[in-house]
Amino acid sequence: MRNYFLVVLLMLGSIGTLKAHGEAYQFFTSKGKKIDLQDVLKQAKNANAIFFGELHNNSVGHWLQLQVLKGLQAENTDLVVGSEIFEREDQLNLDEWFADQITESNFEGEANLWKNYNTDYRPILRYAKEKGLRFIATNVPRKYASLVSKSGLVGLDSLSPQAKRHFAKLPMQVDMNMPGYVAMKDMMHGAPGNSDFMIQAQALKDATMAESLFESLSKGKKVYHINGSYHSKDGEGILWYLKKEFPDIKIFNIHMVTQDQIDKLDDANATSGEIILVLPSDSHTTY
Repeated sequence: MRNYFLVVLLMLGSIGTLKAHGEAYQFFTSKGKKIDLQDVLKQAKNANAIFFGELHNNSVGHWLQLQVLKGLQAENTDLVVGSEIFEREDQLNLDEWFADQITESNFEGEANLWKNYNTDYRPILRYAKEKGLRFIATNVPRKYASLVSKSGLVGLDSLSPQAKRHFAKLPMQVDMNMPGYVAMKDMMHGAPGNSDFMIQAQALKDATMAESLFESLSKGKKVYHINGSYHSKDGEGILWYLKKEFPDIKIFNIHMVTQDQIDKLDDANATSGEIILVLPSDSHTTY
């Protein structure tokens, strides 16, 4: 608990310092127009699925994720929340905690928590629970992604039916020519391992996170999903798989970046999402 308050104070101190020299963050449209949080929420009203592509360790960004959640929940009391930080195997733990069948400490002891969960994600979970929202563990267990990175998707074929419940249905399509995957392969040039298998592992994560939202979207629920920015950048990744299942879905994509200056959107970031959240390059991080 002491560490939690220390990080919060550090974060607030960082925000205070930034405020003294300018703004702590700025939302932009893809055309480079500055907008505020309320405008972001207004634009998200007509979307079926809202994605917030994060930088995992940026505390200011996580605080803004919570503010977006609060704004969405105020308009949609049956909002469904999902996140990459929980693997499908953690769904039972989440459901039991949200139903008050186990304590929060039991939940945190059983779940596979990220190292910055306490400071960056716990407030989001607590708010969702307080408001009685459904929370979905969307990600593939890392052991299966690791298996694919070493053996390719074919490595999943021999797993048990029980294991196969924890990732996207097979066979799954992978577009190896998707620009994000091509860029990923280029970055791995010369690195050890099979780059095609690494891309298939990334696609398995994307497909599994998308599939985890299918049921809620089929029931007409509005979905808010939190994931690493690379999984939704440029409308690819998770969003590509979602559009294959729901061609007419309305998606609203918030993409987080850092820049040395936040008064103007860099051209390189303009196509990343419908909304680009720009944070200072020196904003507080938890690791």
